[in-house]
Amino acid sequence: MSTLKLDGPTNILVLLGLTLPELSDQDMDKIRAAAAPGSRIRVASRLDEALEQARDVDIILGFLPEALFHAAPGLRWVHAIASGVDMFLYPAMRDSEVVLTGEKGLVGGHLADTGFGLLLALTRQIATAIRLGSGSWDAREAMRRKEIELEGLTMGIVGFGGTGRAMARRATAFGMRVLALDEWPVSPSDGVHEVWGRERLAELLADSDVVAVCCPLTAQTRHLLNDTTFAQLKPGGLVINVTRGEIIDGDALVRALRDGRCGGAGLDVAPREPLPAEHPLWTFDNVVMTPHTAGASQLRAPRNLARFCDNLGRIQRGEPLLGLIDKQLGY
Repeated sequence: MSTLKLDGPTNILVLLGLTLPELSDQDMDKIRAAAAPGSRIRVASRLDEALEQARDVDIILGFLPEALFHAAPGLRWVHAIASGVDMFLYPAMRDSEVVLTGEKGLVGGHLADTGFGLLLALTRQIATAIRLGSGSWDAREAMRRKEIELEGLTMGIVGFGGTGRAMARRATAFGMRVLALDEWPVSPSDGVHEVWGRERLAELLADSDVVAVCCPLTAQTRHLLNDTTFAQLKPGGLVINVTRGEIIDGDALVRALRDGRCGGAGLDVAPREPLPAEHPLWTFDNVVMTPHTAGASQLRAPRNLARFCDNLGRIQRGEPLLGLIDKQLGY
């Protein structure tokens, strides 16, 4: 946790984006009520508008492209409207004194919903039925032979933060055994009795029928699943990824699918986005993909706005901020 004390009125700039597309009058009232008396609040829907207003800004709610960072010399605090903050951590921002907070811990539920949707689309042949449409009746017997039940299978979760814990709750409800590991010592919960360290990744991969990627993208996790680690995967194991596509080496995944080491993949995020139509991942019947939509929820913007307003009060009182990002670690 970190504290940031700002005395007196502040200049707040809200840069709207995909996860915060608009602010209602009621939302503006909440920000005004939480900010120090006399604070100025401006809203920009485009980067060029934000750049024009950035010179005297103290606080930004939204995204922070590097051009905006350099245009705001008085910037003290940014609250992100993104769950993954790798795009904020270019060297100038990463090494600055500007405090970064965000949605950490608030988005796990809907990411896990999509993760389990992708898993069920694979294991229950739902994706095949949708793809075949009326022709699925002709493939009914073949589909039934491929369907598997989750009860009694093992899910290995890589990254036991908010998303990982939400996946564990769902896996436990489906009767699965759950393993988990994390970069840092964290407490077990939600059906996980012990959280392993990174050094036991090979053990987790070898013992898991389903591997759920739930970690942030950092220098340490980029291409975490590669030819070497796919070789450690339990034969036929399924891979689910709802956080960042670059955590999986896309070429290595293709090779693992082709040789059968990986039995299928459910991906909301891809090695490149948008994934080109000619990419081989589109050719596999045992791969289901959604176009990076897991982050959507009717509750997401209100939750994050409430945290931002809470933190506005905290900076006036000099209290620790919620959702603090360690910029050097990347999460």
